[in-house]
Amino acid sequence: MTLLVAGGAGFIGSNFVHYTVKHFPDWKVTVLDALTYAGNQANLAPVMDRIEFVRGDICDRELANRLVGECDIVVNFAAETHNDNSLRDPEPFLRTNVGGTFSLLEAVRRHGNRYHHISTDEVFGDLPLGETSKFVEGTPYNPSSPYSATKAGSDHLVRAWIRSFQVRATVTNCANNYGPYQHIEKVIPRQITNVLIGAKPRLYGAGLNVREWTHVDIIMPPFTWCSRRGGSEKPI
Repeated sequence: MTLLVAGGAGFIGSNFVHYTVKHFPDWKVTVLDALTYAGNQANLAPVMDRIEFVRGDICDRELANRLVGECDIVVNFAAETHNDNSLRDPEPFLRTNVGGTFSLLEAVRRHGNRYHHISTDEVFGDLPLGETSKFVEGTPYNPSSPYSATKAGSDHLVRAWIRSFQVRATVTNCANNYGPYQHIEKVIPRQITNVLIGAKPRLYGAGLNVREWTHVDIIMPPFTWCSRRGGSEKPI
């Protein structure tokens, strides 16, 4: 089995690569990453001798087509992800999250591979304070930032390619994750480092918001993913 992991030098992507190499030692793993500020090749240092690393952009359609053509499965972690950054400059989010997904989907359509898309629960928007219900697969999309809007757009592209072109694909919408290799800009690393250096932890709004946090190790057992198509589980 050959696996292409787009965005595999980032936070969740690198943890996924570590997990895959450990539990599926016979698989060939190729990592494609542009190494923007959020990607770090050092995240893969412990497994570099067991993977192929390609520095490149998923928006490079020629490169994407070549690498997709050499694999059986594509898993796409590649994305611009930080809400605050998307408010300052939305353009990179549109380019990578929408244009990059389109690039990979077209390559997958051409070669007939299996594709899995990593998304976020932020595409569903916010729940009212004190709300006891949770987001489910059928929750309507209600993105509230350029980041979540572009991730919602990429989700819709995947589902459109499933229906229009019979691409074999699934989508997962992760909650807030934390763990090894996470960039310092994210909430939990930022609060920890602030405490360590004696700075005041940052309070968002009035401090009343509630978030669900999932350690990245918990989401790692891959290879049976939940599809938004009817809520059924579809093993790869």
